[in-house]
Amino acid sequence: MSVDRPLTGLRVVDLVEGPLAPITRPLAELGARVDRYVAATGDAADIAANAGKILHAGPADDAALAAADIVVAPPAMLDYDALSAATPALVLMEVSPFGSGNSLSDWRASDAILHALSGSLSRSGIRGRAPLLPPGELAWQCAAAQGAYVVLAACYKALRSGVGDRIDFSALDGAMQALDPGYGINGSAAMGRPLHLLSRDRPAKGTQYPIFPCADGQVRICLLAPRQWQGMFRWMGEPDAFAGPEFAKISTRQQSEDLQAALAAFFAPRQRAALEAEGQAHGVPIAGLLSFDEFAASEQVEARQALTQVALADGRQVTLPNGVLTIDGARMGPAGETTTTSMLARGDASLDRPFEGLKVLDLGVIVVGAEAGRLFADGGADVVKVESAAFPDGSRQSYLPYGLSASFAAGHRNKRSLGLDLRHEGGRALFLDLVRKADVLLSNFKPGTLDSLGLGADVLTAANPRLVMADSSAFGPTGPWAKRLGYGPLVRAATGLSGMWRYADDPDSYSDAVTVYPDHVAGRISALGAVALLIRRLRSGRGGSASVSQAEVMLAQFADRLEPDSGSVARPVSMVLPARGDDEWCALTIDDDDATLEALLQGMSLGAWVGDRSPMEAATRLQAAGIAAAPMLRVADLPAFAYCTERRSFRVDHHPHLAEPVISERAAAHHRVASEPRADAAPLMGEQSEELVRDWLGLGDAAIAELERSGILQPTDQATWDQIAAVQAQ
Repeated sequence: MSVDRPLTGLRVVDLVEGPLAPITRPLAELGARVDRYVAATGDAADIAANAGKILHAGPADDAALAAADIVVAPPAMLDYDALSAATPALVLMEVSPFGSGNSLSDWRASDAILHALSGSLSRSGIRGRAPLLPPGELAWQCAAAQGAYVVLAACYKALRSGVGDRIDFSALDGAMQALDPGYGINGSAAMGRPLHLLSRDRPAKGTQYPIFPCADGQVRICLLAPRQWQGMFRWMGEPDAFAGPEFAKISTRQQSEDLQAALAAFFAPRQRAALEAEGQAHGVPIAGLLSFDEFAASEQVEARQALTQVALADGRQVTLPNGVLTIDGARMGPAGETTTTSMLARGDASLDRPFEGLKVLDLGVIVVGAEAGRLFADGGADVVKVESAAFPDGSRQSYLPYGLSASFAAGHRNKRSLGLDLRHEGGRALFLDLVRKADVLLSNFKPGTLDSLGLGADVLTAANPRLVMADSSAFGPTGPWAKRLGYGPLVRAATGLSGMWRYADDPDSYSDAVTVYPDHVAGRISALGAVALLIRRLRSGRGGSASVSQAEVMLAQFADRLEPDSGSVARPVSMVLPARGDDEWCALTIDDDDATLEALLQGMSLGAWVGDRSPMEAATRLQAAGIAAAPMLRVADLPAFAYCTERRSFRVDHHPHLAEPVISERAAAHHRVASEPRADAAPLMGEQSEELVRDWLGLGDAAIAELERSGILQPTDQATWDQIAAVQAQ
């Protein structure tokens, strides 16, 4: 399918070595000309990271830098003042493991080190065992995705305003925010509880998102909403033992040994494919466990053309992911043509944030939807969270009775909420009136949901041809798996990640239960697609659609597994060793050719050497010797950790309806010219319904009253205000 790639005309210079090279790959896939001036290593990871870029043998010359809209480089390599004097709208993003000017700036990094310092390692593994390093290079990959979003959002602001930016981007910041953030919106199973209040230990084996043997393999179920449990209950034949209302609660189901045994007996004799089909019919989120190779060879990957063959300069053909986004239905793979001259005009708008002046309709739910909308809200857009009392967002499940929590407050800050019944003809008409005023529409429903409401892409585009639409789903909007109920745990199971995330000596030690990967990173890629279409709209005047498959995000982030490695690049060895203290650990990575370790330890046992020291002392001494090492931090450690205080990583907000403070990320990166996000409190369901239809549509009191009387408009009800008053009176 032919498509106007949205970043056509954009010029990017890439000077980044190593594991952050993937930052610019999605820009190339979306049509930008990416000139890379870094020697290729030839290994599988390097090939995957740089597909679609133009590779140069020598250094970047002045002409290439002067023609660029974006330059991505290591810190202090370039003279920003001289570059910006020649190109005022230039965006220079300086990329490093830990950013500039802090106590870790000179430390060495690895994927294991980023996991240790971001808090994700402390939650990986099984209670009573050592923390388990996640597979692949998820920390680097998620940081790179965050970097791509950050630099493109800055470029959009520069194109609108004519004023460029200098960004200090830290991979640790990116990993803390885009992989599995300890402070931010959590999955539904956490019931909105802040992760820093959970156990210091790893989760117990098999309690969340359980995995059960079946006749030809294993399946995972993901029962979150009460209606999903009711579907499971009916599927089991409505056994009396589990008919009580208490089983509607996630905690009750997790703690019931009898229920777990009954589920195991129910699944054991059935085939995996039959269970998936029957589960779908009963509204039960379920997926079979596949290996990575099985997923790569699956009917879904084939139907969506998620893999492609790319010819290398040496004549080899390699299999690579065919992009992580589809634009207007066409895949954004690595084989797109690029233009050599800029076609992008600059505006002169006065902007503090990139999305000021934009109106966004946010239909997103749970984590992916929350994050995409929040990025626009933090970027200055007027983001309206469209909600329904009949089908509340799963992230409103809470330890409080009124659908609010610290997790929800972090994920939906700076938004307003509109309660609207889209099943009512009048609700659909009102929504289309809002669409006519909107710039962006975000959603992550199961594919076909909006069509079933009479609000398919063709209807929305007819109402507003300038509308930019971005949607995310578990397996993509097309293919035989498109209609599957999908959550992160099921995506991980079906793509092989759950199978990779185990201890080597225990095949049943699945350790991905509490992570919410790939939700946060998929939210950023969804926002990236929307920003790319907004850039295209600057030159074309028309909108478009961007789609993200969470499964294909994971496929892309493990792209190096698609091809056998040449073995020409030395592979470092990472480990987690116990340090002095109660359940304290130090992560370290040793290069194959590291000659300093033996001299440092002088024959001592490495485990004993680390065990005699605190995690920070061991890490500091190893770093001084040139070895990548770090203490394993827990989520509760992060706000006071020196790096985080120096980078001002977190902000503390006080929500009027919450007793506890809301701790969340301050900003996605450090900008020279951008303002920090606002601090507007996350809304109650429907809290701003009346003011929104006044602001956007100019409706008067009589019209609003009639909409409320008919149930079309759903402001916050009195019962919610009464519940808030009762909780605050305690």
